[in-house]
Amino acid sequence: MENEKQHKRTIFSWVMYDWGNSAFATTIMAAVLPIYYSSLVTKDAGLPENIGTAYWGYTTSIAMLIIAILSPILGAIADFQGSKKKMLTIFMLIGVTGTALLYLVGIGEFLHEKNYLAASIFFIIGNIGFAGSLVFYDSLLPHITRPDEVDQVSTRGYAMGYLGGGLLLAINLGMIMAIPKLFQDESLTALMTRLSFVTVAIWWFVFTIPLLRNVHEPPRRILSGEEKFNPLQASFSRLRQTFREIRQYRDLFLFLIAFWLYANGIGTIISMAAIYGTELKIDSTWLIGTLLMVQFVGIPFSFLFGWLARRIGTKQSIYISLAIYTCIAIAGSFVQVGWHFLVLGAAVATVQGGSQALSRSLISRLMPKSKSAEFYGFFSVTEKFSSIAGPFIFGVVSQLMGSSRLAIVSLIIFFVLGAFVLTQVNVKKGIETADFEEAKLLQIAL
Repeated sequence: MENEKQHKRTIFSWVMYDWGNSAFATTIMAAVLPIYYSSLVTKDAGLPENIGTAYWGYTTSIAMLIIAILSPILGAIADFQGSKKKMLTIFMLIGVTGTALLYLVGIGEFLHEKNYLAASIFFIIGNIGFAGSLVFYDSLLPHITRPDEVDQVSTRGYAMGYLGGGLLLAINLGMIMAIPKLFQDESLTALMTRLSFVTVAIWWFVFTIPLLRNVHEPPRRILSGEEKFNPLQASFSRLRQTFREIRQYRDLFLFLIAFWLYANGIGTIISMAAIYGTELKIDSTWLIGTLLMVQFVGIPFSFLFGWLARRIGTKQSIYISLAIYTCIAIAGSFVQVGWHFLVLGAAVATVQGGSQALSRSLISRLMPKSKSAEFYGFFSVTEKFSSIAGPFIFGVVSQLMGSSRLAIVSLIIFFVLGAFVLTQVNVKKGIETADFEEAKLLQIAL
């Protein structure tokens, strides 16, 4: 009974990190900062709105490029040292610091017409911390779950992320919209916006504490020949070995390709939605209402996809999400008014959490547990490089064409090709290969 209680406490504590860090995803990445950033570019720097969209895309791409380069090295070090929690903590603190520094960026203050550059720098720092911490957070998943509950725990994490991120976003939007009206002083809008960045930093830090207290570090395993290595030597040794081995994990390798393709589209929709709507001159009430709605509508649909995976399989459930995303990309080019944006947001809410959670849980079953951080480092590279290409291409098309409507249509190809490569993944065989390799690694460690 006590073991079962401890297991539930561990799961709950792990899930609470999703609750905490999702505030960065909602307030900073998706809702408040993109709109604020657009105003920094147009009001302070006097640049066209589509340039603001392009600069936001480039900023996102730079942050993802940095973490994509670091992730596999850090993942291998964490496996060698047995320091997944330590690395998670370091990156969480980097992210919290970058987020809090955004408070310094004020319209007409700080760097005046270069305010958007300061916002870009601080966002890059925060995003490196956010994305880097998720490498180690995700790598804990196969260690804390039983084989029959991976999908459900992963989707529960995304559901709690929607709830936690959505709750703080609602509080922040209340501050930004209500307080200036209450005091009849519109100048307070910028101050409340900047204070919302501080609340994200505090929220993220506080809800990391349960994981640090209740989730145990998985056992460290030293492979043969590594006894005298220092962590950096071991990381590069393991990376070379992983590069040689990864093609032996045929289904894992194919899934990473499929994920890279369809994550291009998903990541771009998430990161560019608010600033795209701003460029189209969608009223801020519709924008904010839609982004808030996505957080809460996404909760039941995250659980639904966990249930759906049990009924029809993880891969089939991902197919459904990609079909819906394809329709979203097509419809996105026709958005004209606020309610169009709202309907599109509702469609995104049905698949956003489920597609990401099931992708995370599927990779956890296609890799040996002893290399979880290392392989999640590669998974993170796949995810981050998709987050580089998508926003960058979106920004380039927007800048060249003077509008972002064609940019969103281009995302269709990623969903279609991703689904095609996914058809080549044999999940059952991939899991058997991972289990067999894990057994071999355990024998070597002994």
